[in-house]
Amino acid sequence: MNQELSMNANQLVAYLQKPTSEFTKADIISFIQQNNIRMVNFMYPAGDGRLKTLNFVINNQAYLEAILTCGERVDGSSLFSFIEAGSSDLYVIPRFRTAFVDPFAEIPTLAMLCSFFNKDGQPLESSPEHTLHKASTTFTDVTGMEFQAMGELEYYVIAPDTDTFQATDQRGYHESGPYAKFNEFRTQCMSYIAQTGGQIKYGHSEVGNFTLDDYIYEQNEIEFLPVRVEEAADQLMVAKWVIRNLGFEYGYNVTFAPKITAGKAGSGLHIHMRIVKDGKNQMLKDGVLSETARKAIAGMMVLAPSITAFGNTNPTSYFRLVPHQEAPTNVCWGDRNRSVLVRVPLGWAAKSDMCVLANPLESESHYDTSQKQTVEMRSPDGSADIYQLLAGLAVACRHGFEIENALDIAAKTYVNVNIHQKENEDKLKSLAQLPDSCVASADCLQQQRAIFEQYNVFSPSMIEGIIRKLRSYEDKTLRAELEGNPQAMLDLVNKYFHCG
Repeated sequence: MNQELSMNANQLVAYLQKPTSEFTKADIISFIQQNNIRMVNFMYPAGDGRLKTLNFVINNQAYLEAILTCGERVDGSSLFSFIEAGSSDLYVIPRFRTAFVDPFAEIPTLAMLCSFFNKDGQPLESSPEHTLHKASTTFTDVTGMEFQAMGELEYYVIAPDTDTFQATDQRGYHESGPYAKFNEFRTQCMSYIAQTGGQIKYGHSEVGNFTLDDYIYEQNEIEFLPVRVEEAADQLMVAKWVIRNLGFEYGYNVTFAPKITAGKAGSGLHIHMRIVKDGKNQMLKDGVLSETARKAIAGMMVLAPSITAFGNTNPTSYFRLVPHQEAPTNVCWGDRNRSVLVRVPLGWAAKSDMCVLANPLESESHYDTSQKQTVEMRSPDGSADIYQLLAGLAVACRHGFEIENALDIAAKTYVNVNIHQKENEDKLKSLAQLPDSCVASADCLQQQRAIFEQYNVFSPSMIEGIIRKLRSYEDKTLRAELEGNPQAMLDLVNKYFHCG
C-alpha cells in the first residue's frame, strides 16, 4: 500500500501516505508547513456550473487554523439565482479530502473544494454538491449498495490551421500524431488532472475533426475510472477547470459545447455507472447482465426525459440529440449499441484469457474482470450541471428498485438493432422520444419532479429554478426554425460556446 501511495500523482497522497478519504485538518496544516505552501484557494461550483475561487494568503498558523475550521462568508445571491440579495450570506467550508496543489499557481498554492452552509450552520439544501450527497446516501439507504460513476469528458481544441498532415474530416477517432495535433496538450491535461486527484482511465482523440475559417477543430476525450459518485463529480469539475486553464496557457480555445457546427460531431458527457456491494460489482451475474443492473436501467428508462433537464441545459444541446449523429434520440437500451440511450459496453465477460492469446509466454492470470462492467448513459453533454446530473442519475437508478414492473420495463425498452435503419422503423415507433428543446425538457421535469423531490433529494426551489431557466430559452420550435440556416446555427453555438 505504501508503494501505491508513493506513486500517486497527488502530492498530498504521496507525502501523507494515506488516501484522500483519510485527510484531516492536521494533515493539511502539516503539508502546508512542510512544503512551503503560501496560499490557500477555496473552490466551489455555482449555479452556472463553473468553479469559483476565493484566495487566502497564509498570514500565520492561527489564521490558517481559522479558515480551515470556520471557512468564510460568500454572497450566495451572486452564485445562485434562487438566493435573494436580502438574505444572501452563505458559508463555504473546505472538504479536506479534495485538497490538491494548484498546478498553475506561480506562488505555491493548495486548493480545496468547498461545501455550502446556510446561516444556521446546516448544509444548503439547494446546493448542487449537497443534492448529490443526498442522492448518493438515499441510494444506499434504499438499496443497501453504493452508486459509483465516471465520466467521458469530450471537448474540442481550436487553433490556427497549420495546413500540414490534414486529418480526415470526421474520422479523428483514436488518431495519432501528426494527424492529431493536440495529443501533447491532452496528455499534459491528463497529468495535471491526475495531480489534482483525478482517477483517469485513458485519453484519446475523438471523431470530430474539421477545419473552418482557417482554424482546426479537433475533438478529444479524457475518460475516468468509476469511483463513488460524489468523488466522480468533483473530479469532472476540476478536470474541466484544468483543461480550460491549460488551453489558455497554450493559446488554444477549448469548448465543451454540445454542438459546434452543422453536420459535425458534437461533444457529449457520457456517464458510466456501476453498483457495488461489499467491494464487489453487482452489474453481472454468471457472466450476464444482472437483475440489479436491469432494474437500474429501468429507472433510467422511466426518468430519461426529465434527466435532460440536468444534462442538456441550453438550446444547442438539442441540436446534438438528432438521428445519425452518434447521439441518442429515443428511450431504449442495448448491448454495444451506439444508437441507444443507455449502452451496455463490452464487459470482459468472454471466457478466454486474451492476454495469454496475445502473449504466449504469459501464464493465465485469473483476473476478476467482472469489476469492469458498467452501463453508459449517452444523452448528457458538456452543458450539464455535473452535480445535478449525477444526482438525477442516482435517483433514476434508485427508482428502478422501487417500481414493481422494473424488469418488464427493461425488457420492453431493450433493442439489439440499429433503430435508425429503415428495416427497424416499427421498433423505433414503439419507443418514447427524448425532448427536442429546453422547453420540452422543462415540461418533462415538471411531470416527473415528485420522484426527484422524494426523500428531499432535490429541493423544490432547485427544481423550480431549473424549470424556469429552461423555459426562459423559448426554444420550442428552434430546431425547425434554424433548419438549413448554418449561419444562424453558428451564431447560436457562439452564444453558448463556454457553457458548463
